Amino acid sequence: MQSIGSPLMWSLFAAFVLVALLVDFFAMSKQGAHRVSTREAAIWSVVWVGVSFVFMGWIWWHLGGTSTDEAARAVANAKSLEFLTGYLIEKALAVDNIFVFLMLFTYFAVPAEFQKRVLMIGILGALVLRAAMILVGAWLIAQFHWILYVFGAFLLFTGIKMWWAAGQEPDLDNNPALKWIRSRFKISPNYDGEKFFTVNNGVKMATPLLVVILLIGIVDIVFAVDSIPAIFAITTDPFIVLTSNVFAILGLRAMYFLLANMHERFHLLSYGLAIVLVFIGAKMLLIDVYKIPVAFSLGFTAVTLAVTMVLSLRIPPKGAGGSAFPFASKKPDQPARHP
Repeated sequence: MQSIGSPLMWSLFAAFVLVALLVDFFAMSKQGAHRVSTREAAIWSVVWVGVSFVFMGWIWWHLGGTSTDEAARAVANAKSLEFLTGYLIEKALAVDNIFVFLMLFTYFAVPAEFQKRVLMIGILGALVLRAAMILVGAWLIAQFHWILYVFGAFLLFTGIKMWWAAGQEPDLDNNPALKWIRSRFKISPNYDGEKFFTVNNGVKMATPLLVVILLIGIVDIVFAVDSIPAIFAITTDPFIVLTSNVFAILGLRAMYFLLANMHERFHLLSYGLAIVLVFIGAKMLLIDVYKIPVAFSLGFTAVTLAVTMVLSLRIPPKGAGGSAFPFASKKPDQPARHP
């Protein structure tokens, strides 16, 4: 499988991700457990988006975007566009991740000052999962071209399922993953700081914080299964696939705190994401009949998401005034809902 990723490009990318994570960990450990303000989240969100665009600009320049060679410029423009389209799609799907995280934090009444650590662990898990699944996906596509049709059908099914489930309140009480965790751990009814285990009446128990982290890990797997095929519909270049995914994930924690209080304003976004997934699935199924241009995919995705966000602001959600989540009225200082 052809890729623009030279050893130098892979090395620079790996070094950047490592430095970014170290800076994030250092900042988090220095600040300690605290409630992230909207201003802080907005600043970091802008920083991560800006860094992503700088990286895209570097790809364009490195591949010869300023060269007098028309062939080099064409490759630079094409790969930069692929990165931007993949980044936008993965960023949009990450918003759905955020709303699920919010639901979990609300259900378990996770104190705001502890949420940052949970999200950081979740992001690390997502990075490892995405890298592994992208490598496997790239190998499968290189060996078996027909796997693209499987990915396309899966995305089509996922998009239809997402449309059908949009607006419905998930039933966490009967969630199979939560039932499995309950059967494996004795769980404390209350938090004990940021500890994952505590002693309650002489019995060692898992805290609700550990349960939340385990559930977020499962969410990471589910969303990785959805998002990896989506990016392969845009490009099969492993370097572009992995870098666009990673940059979309790196800003996930800041974006969560920025959007945490805005989930009801974008109540129609799930419908837009469903349309995008159906479109991408159809694009993949038609790949040997007609290759939909990447520029069209970018425009379609951007317009669809923009329209659904605008409609969300203009059309009030059903039962306006209430919460979109079943336990949203719980306060962080209340005892956690027993897992």
